[in-house]
Amino acid sequence: MELHIAKDPAQLSENVAAWISNYIQDVLQEQERFTFVLSGGNTPKQLYALLAKAPYNQIIPWEKIHFFWGDERAVPFEDERNNARMAFDVLLDKVGVNPDHIHIMRTDIEPEAAAAEYEKILKSYFKKEENTFDLVLLGMGDDGHTLSLFPGTAVVHEQKSWVKAFFLQAQDMYRITLTAPVVNNAACVLFLTTGAGKAFTLKNVIEGTFDAEKFPSQLIRPQDGELHWFVDEAAASAMEL
Repeated sequence: MELHIAKDPAQLSENVAAWISNYIQDVLQEQERFTFVLSGGNTPKQLYALLAKAPYNQIIPWEKIHFFWGDERAVPFEDERNNARMAFDVLLDKVGVNPDHIHIMRTDIEPEAAAAEYEKILKSYFKKEENTFDLVLLGMGDDGHTLSLFPGTAVVHEQKSWVKAFFLQAQDMYRITLTAPVVNNAACVLFLTTGAGKAFTLKNVIEGTFDAEKFPSQLIRPQDGELHWFVDEAAASAMEL
C-alpha cells in the first residue's frame, strides 16, 4: 500500500490526474486496451473535470479505454444522483471515448437483473486474464464504506458474485455494486479521500485492526495488484505519520 498526501483537494486532484494519465499510457505500451472503473461522488468530480481538459484530453488515448462503474444508485440515468450521469456530464461527453466501450450499470430494469447482466459483461471481458480491471477508482465515506459496501450489510461478506444488488434501508433505495472479490483481482486500486470529516475513519481503515463489518474499505486489498491511497492533509490529520 502506498499513501500519497496532498495539501488540499485541488492539489490532490492535480496529482491524481497526472498519476492516472501516466499510468494509462504506461499500461497501453504493453496492451491494446485499458479497463477503468469510475467512482461517483464529489471528490472524483473534480478529477474528471481536470481529465476532460488540456493536456489530458489530448495525451490520454481515450479511444482505447473501456469504462465501468464501481456502484450505482437504482435511479434513472436522468437523475442527478446517478453516478454514470455525472461521469458523462463531466468527462465522457467531453473526450474521444468509443461509446461501445462504456458499460453503465442499467437502472431501467430490475436491480437484480441489472447486477446479473453486469456480471455477465465483466466475465466476458476477464475470463482469461490474470487480473480484472487495470484501474479501479474508489472513494470512502465518513462511515468507512466504499462502493456500496456499507457497514453491517450482507454484501460485505460476498465471496462469489462479482456484482450484487440489494435494498439499502438507510437510503430507502436499491444499490448495485461490484463486490470485494472482483475489485481485489484488479491490477491497481486507487482510493481518493478528502476532508477532516474522514480523518478518524481513515486512521482506523489504514492503521486500525481489521474489522470489515465496521469499516468495509478494509476489504479492498488487491491480491496481486497495487493499492494507492491519495488523501489530503485534512483526511490524513489523525494518522501517525
